[in-house]
Amino acid sequence: MATITLEYPVEENGLKIDKLEMRRPKVRDQISAKKTSNADEDVEVKLFANLCEVSPAVIEDMDMKDYKTLQKEYKSFLS
Repeated sequence: MATITLEYPVEENGLKIDKLEMRRPKVRDQISAKKTSNADEDVEVKLFANLCEVSPAVIEDMDMKDYKTLQKEYKSFLS
């Protein structure tokens, strides 16, 4: 499990989200995300949303700097 502190918090349903908890991915997470879309960007958003237990809208509303941090943390799970 990794905690990602957002430099630019996201708001969803009136709640401020300033950090995300990302769990380690399983093969089934990748399979599930790929079933939802053929576009790599959409698959990644769905995968990250699942791993962080938030809606895809939260991931989509993230600042790109925070999103890059999320990507880096995900990649660290794979190495």
